[in-house]
Formats: sequence, C-alpha cells, structure tokens
Amino acid sequence: FNDLLPSLRPLLGSDQAVLSIAAGITLTRLERDLVAERPLIRVMPNTPGLIGQGVSAYCLGGSAGPAQALLAESVLKPLGLVIRVQESQMDAVTALSGSGPAYLFLFMEALQAAGQSLGLAPEAAFSLAAQTLVGASAMLKGDRTPADLRAAVTSPGGTTAAAIQVFEAGGFRDLVLKALTAARDRSIELGR
Repeated sequence: FNDLLPSLRPLLGSDQAVLSIAAGITLTRLERDLVAERPLIRVMPNTPGLIGQGVSAYCLGGSAGPAQALLAESVLKPLGLVIRVQESQMDAVTALSGSGPAYLFLFMEALQAAGQSLGLAPEAAFSLAAQTLVGASAMLKGDRTPADLRAAVTSPGGTTAAAIQVFEAGGFRDLVLKALTAARDRSIELGR
C-alpha cells in the first residue's frame, strides 16, 4: 500500500469516490495518500458475498456524505446484508465477519474429522456436518436467539448437554474471544 496508494492519486478525478476493502487500512491513511477531500468509503465484506449471502460493513470518510452512503449500499447489496458502522468498529468487524467464514470452515473441518474418527465414512461425515451447519444457520434468520435455539436442542442430561459441557469446560467462549481479539489486533497492525 505504501507504493500503491500514491500511484493511484493521479488516476483519480477530484470528485471520484474511492471504496477500499483493504483490511486495516484506515480512512486517515487513505486520506493522506489519496487526498483528504476525496470521498472515501472503507468496507469489510466477507466471502459468502460471492454467493449473495455475505455481510459487508462500511464507514465513510469525512468528505463522503449521503450520496456515497447510497453508492456503498448499492454496490454492496448484491453481496448480501449491508451494515454501516463507525470506523472505530471496523477492526472488530474484520475480526468477526470478515474473517468469520474461516472460523466456521475450521469448525466444519473439525466436525467432519471427528465424525470420521467416530466411524463415519468421509463423504457421510462431510454431508452430515455441512448440512447441519447450513440448516442451523438458516434457523438464525427466525425470531429466536442463538441461546434459545441451543437450549431447544439441549435436553438436560442428554447427548447435546454432554458435548456442550465439554466445550464450556474447555473454555470455548474464551477461546473465541481470544481468537477474535488476535484478528482485531492484526487488523490494527496492518493499518500502521
């Protein structure tokens, strides 16, 4: 970016908006390298946008206004959900939804491997785990909270409760927080 941004400056018209999807590259840095008066939009999309099921968060630079917000929303809408945030939240967005698909894919890999370790054929383990994640994700679009949905599956003393107990004893929630904190911190580092 140190070489790229200044080289773009002569290619842009003075009123031309710039939409950046570069992780960690702040509006301040874009303003410095591309001229502060130019309308700037910082965006963090995610890969499910490739199939219209993504989420993109964006924020506007100081020279951007309602027209650029409308531009951002119209460009990003085909990718899925669009959310406007403050720039101070963009590193957290990067950690949660920008990188989030990889976390789900990692969990999918772990589910499939565990299924195989328990005796399922690779294809069966993949299909069972993948459709479970797809179906469970679709249920999140209803009006029930994730905690309610989890509780509905977790019979006291049942099989799900036994597994949840292992996750919780292993510090699952703390591990997720540590992982997202590491991703957020790396996003901040990239912006320096």
